[in-house]
Amino acid sequence: MNYSIKHLFHINAPKEKVFEALSTINGISNWWTKGTSGNASLEGHIKFKFGDMEGPEMKVIEYFKDKKIIWVCVASPHGWIGTTITFTLDEIEGKTRVRFSHDGWTEQDDFFANCCFSWGRYMESLRQYCQTGKGEAFGSEGYRK
Repeated sequence: MNYSIKHLFHINAPKEKVFEALSTINGISNWWTKGTSGNASLEGHIKFKFGDMEGPEMKVIEYFKDKKIIWVCVASPHGWIGTTITFTLDEIEGKTRVRFSHDGWTEQDDFFANCCFSWGRYMESLRQYCQTGKGEAFGSEGYRK
C-alpha cells in the first residue's frame, strides 16, 4: 500500500512569487534548507543537506510555470527513493492556494510521522518566506530546533 503526506494552505502572495520560491535554488534554500544545491529546472537534480546530514536528491520531472512542480527522489539515505513531491498552485480570493503532497510511502511508521510534522513546519516556512521575505529554513538564523 502507498501512503501520502498532504497539506493544503494559502499564501498571501502572487503565485508567480510562490512558484519562484519552489523552482529556484535560492528560493528553496530560504524555506527548506540552506544546504540546497543543484539545478531546479526541468530534468535537473536538486541536492539537500541538513547541516552535516545528507538529505535527498530530487529530479525535477514536471515543471509547469506558476502552476505545478513534481520532484522524484533519486537518492536518499532515509528511504525516500521513488517517492514524489508535488506542489500545485492556483489562485483563490487574491491568494495562492498550495496543494502539497509527498507520495509513495510504503508504511506509516515513526519516520513517516516525523516527516509529516516536518513538512507542515516547512510549508509554514514557505508561507512566511513568500509573505515576509524571511522563512525558517534549516540552518537559517530563524530556524528553531
